Amino acid sequence: MNQRLLLAVFAAVTGASTLLAGCAPVLVAGAVGGSALVAADRRSAGAQLDDESIELKIANNIGAGFGDQVHANVTSYNGAVLLTGEVPTQDAMNSIVEIARRTPKVRNVDNELLVGPVASIGSRTNDSYITAKVKSRFVEANKFAANHVKVVTERQIVYLMGLVRHAEADAATQIAATTSGVTRVVKLFQYID
Repeated sequence: MNQRLLLAVFAAVTGASTLLAGCAPVLVAGAVGGSALVAADRRSAGAQLDDESIELKIANNIGAGFGDQVHANVTSYNGAVLLTGEVPTQDAMNSIVEIARRTPKVRNVDNELLVGPVASIGSRTNDSYITAKVKSRFVEANKFAANHVKVVTERQIVYLMGLVRHAEADAATQIAATTSGVTRVVKLFQYID
């Protein structure tokens, strides 16, 4: 499969997963065979379900409190929550961080929200494309199991999460940092070695 086609496939999958955030893991698990995806993830099945629940609870609470005044993304990996996006005021940011911190089973919160105008659709699409490129390069490099590293991109900044060994983190960071369009890489790994 050529690289452009692979990137297009990853972009489509990334875009679909954004639209179906809560449903995508269930759909993929059903299509592939649930035990295969659960077994390939270093998190326990319970931790994976907890992460889905954490993301949903925080997103719902943000939506109920702020509606479309904010663009806040919530990513949970093994109980570590990453908040990205844009909010109109410092008070809104503080409230959203507090919502995340008060959510059951959240171990820590990394606040990468920006006080400023909501990002354009073009900017968000570009971020999705960058995520797809980084994931594609992980697969192509074959230095670690690509599904062990979660990639989130916001404002061309790539955030890397996962339960990884130091060598895997170094390889993922190097690959992400040398991907065109990436302005910075933020490591939010949990190390297992």
